[in-house]
Amino acid sequence: MRAAFGERFDVPAGYLDTASIGIPTHTTGEATEEAVRRWRAGADRAPDFDEPVSVARRAWAELVGVPAHRVAISASVSQLVSLVAAGLPDGSRVLVAGGEFTSVSFPFAVRPGLSVTEAAPDALLSTVAGHDLVAVSVVQSADGRVLDVAGLLAAARAAGARVLLDVTQAAGWLPLRLDGADWVVGASYKWLLAPRGAAWLATSEEAMAATVPVAANWYSGDDPWQTVYGLPLRLAGDARRLDLAPVWLAQVGAAAALPWLAGLDASAVRAHCVGLANELLRGLGRPAGDSAIVSLDLDRGAAARLAAAGVRAAVRAGRTRLSFHLYNTADDVRLVLDALA
Repeated sequence: MRAAFGERFDVPAGYLDTASIGIPTHTTGEATEEAVRRWRAGADRAPDFDEPVSVARRAWAELVGVPAHRVAISASVSQLVSLVAAGLPDGSRVLVAGGEFTSVSFPFAVRPGLSVTEAAPDALLSTVAGHDLVAVSVVQSADGRVLDVAGLLAAARAAGARVLLDVTQAAGWLPLRLDGADWVVGASYKWLLAPRGAAWLATSEEAMAATVPVAANWYSGDDPWQTVYGLPLRLAGDARRLDLAPVWLAQVGAAAALPWLAGLDASAVRAHCVGLANELLRGLGRPAGDSAIVSLDLDRGAAARLAAAGVRAAVRAGRTRLSFHLYNTADDVRLVLDALA
């Protein structure tokens, strides 16, 4: 058991794979287990989950710096990005980063009538002109590259383009204030340390009108418990009109994890996570970076030594990816350096 930032984590030494799956706090795990116990005992009513949904929605809004009434819920990022793709006029030109996580790019690529172009990450800002929408992750999944958000928003304004940002690999360790983006989307189960099955989409007031509730359902109604049967259509007036029905257990976990994360000193969290990543880079004789994710080009022998030492990492785009979060310590760095020595 490790303690960090006022919480406890049942995480093993060498766990450096938060970019794949985050480890819950003790409190989050207990809340989720209690929800399962109540489920097994038949102790819940469906409306009991409205409060966790609301708590998690408000906390995610705080983490990304947007008003809660502009946040919709879903189970996955691709579901929410698809609502944006559905609202684009035929002929719209969409720009994505080369090697972008496909939950961001595929919803646009699959929709007939759209033109989707990839640009090298280094050339993304200089390629915005001539496009109607830029869709990109704030932190790239494959290698941890951090986006120049301010630069992108400025380039998009100059070009008359809208911007969709995915914060799945950023929210939870990187301080964010993204009210200037048209859409912001993110999932729960990595750096936010909640169960898989919760995701959120923030829209600007203008962009909300261009986002199509193609999966309109009872939970997106103006009063979910009065819109379960019959016509006419009566959707909520704010971003809840885009809601998909919640995955209850995931929302219970998110309601425990996200308010705690939102209450931390975001600068201190970033300093901890990036500091450990840079300690590893320095130990390998490499320049410091600005990300909590480190991507290394290792031969099979080195990767095998990491696994044998108990280091949990991932392989993405042919490289070994290590990611540092609140529960990691200098001991994890030493474990990697010793294995690679």
